[in-house]
Amino acid sequence: MAEGTGASSVNVTIAGRTFRMACGAGEEAHLEALAAQIDSRIGELRGAFGEIGDQRLTVMAAITIADELSESRRRIVELEKKIDDLSHAALTADDHAMAWIESLAQTIDLAARRIEGLAQTMGGTKG
Repeated sequence: MAEGTGASSVNVTIAGRTFRMACGAGEEAHLEALAAQIDSRIGELRGAFGEIGDQRLTVMAAITIADELSESRRRIVELEKKIDDLSHAALTADDHAMAWIESLAQTIDLAARRIEGLAQTMGGTKG
């Protein structure tokens, strides 16, 4: 890799084979961790299905990871909708609370006026 390009490379091992992979500078550890996850998944499948061929195990691992990614994306969309719904509900609740507070303030103001009127009426009849 040319110096100063911000690119790097790392060796990763998947299913017993080593691959040299290019990546952005500073992303080496992340790429190694991703490769380790794939290698682990292949190991799990090998344990479950035995030696059915590296290519088949790799495809099965890719499909299971893609399935998990698909489910995660679906769940993210679902959660984003729930967040939107809750945000809308919170705004609606705020609007209702503000209307209730305004109504309460008007009721208190009306009660205060009545009390003042009664006080004036009672004060006027004494004297």
